[in-house]
Amino acid sequence: MLCADHKSRPIFERSVRGTANVPPWLGGTVPTMRLQQLLSRLTAALWLAALAGGAVGGEPPASTTAIRVAAVGGLTLCGVWPELARRAELATGLRIDTVATAPKQDILPLFERGEADLLLIHGSDETFDLLARGIAAPLRAWAQNAHVIAGPPDDPAGVRQAGDGADALRRIALANAPLLSFRDPGSFAIVQRLWRVAGVRPGPQQQLPDDAWPRQRVLEAAARQRAYVVVGHIPIVFGRQPNPGYQVLLAGDPAMRRTYVVVEPGPRHPADAARRASANQLADYLVSPNGQAALSAANQAVATPERPGPWIFPLPQSPASGAAVD
Repeated sequence: MLCADHKSRPIFERSVRGTANVPPWLGGTVPTMRLQQLLSRLTAALWLAALAGGAVGGEPPASTTAIRVAAVGGLTLCGVWPELARRAELATGLRIDTVATAPKQDILPLFERGEADLLLIHGSDETFDLLARGIAAPLRAWAQNAHVIAGPPDDPAGVRQAGDGADALRRIALANAPLLSFRDPGSFAIVQRLWRVAGVRPGPQQQLPDDAWPRQRVLEAAARQRAYVVVGHIPIVFGRQPNPGYQVLLAGDPAMRRTYVVVEPGPRHPADAARRASANQLADYLVSPNGQAALSAANQAVATPERPGPWIFPLPQSPASGAAVD
């Protein structure tokens, strides 16, 4: 005899005859063992469907195509590339494996040997050489980083009051203050460009040789002569260069930026067709409006009160290049 409270009992409550009471859509009363098998299969099917459908916890599907990326160290040191890579994975469906993040002399051979499918590096003689030899496809600019003028805290030439880098070098020359010629190709090229813009011919004091060894100890070499020096913003802020007390005296001049290029496999690169396609897909994303916006967002995501950035800038013609970091 059915009691009035029968409908309030749990759906899968075990009966005294070894069966379970189940709703009509499961066929009424079935043996308990059979029901457990059905539930196990249903759970497995749902789990497989979740994997096939993509992102568990905001990650790309496990079956996505992998691409091996080698990046120059500053991109990772500031935290922007890991954050941008995560966003790029979600946007493209690729699985990005950053196989190396190191100075250019260490990552260039990896790309040439085919151990990396995509190279993120400053445009330079080395990248043009890869292009000329057919190892690299035509280069595409995708981002920039900034250089700054560092010097002694008392700032005898008044660089802090300068309107831009050219004005700062003008003040240094007028005061006949020392300027160290850092033997970093990027810093050297920026200094020469600023001298041309300033319309000033540097004297011997503004062309002091850099005797730092290794070259990361450039701030110590400058401090020994109380000299100003142009260095990358990322290395000085993130502790890559031992600092004896020097300060960043001028920053934020767009004329003091260097350009990163994305390097895809050329006709003589060992990559197969699938890896070439993945490299092209990621490169297309990085230079696209969506990729440039993701770069701006990645800068915001890694910003802190002590290190607000931005560190890696979208290209000047990109709408995202004007995005501010809170």
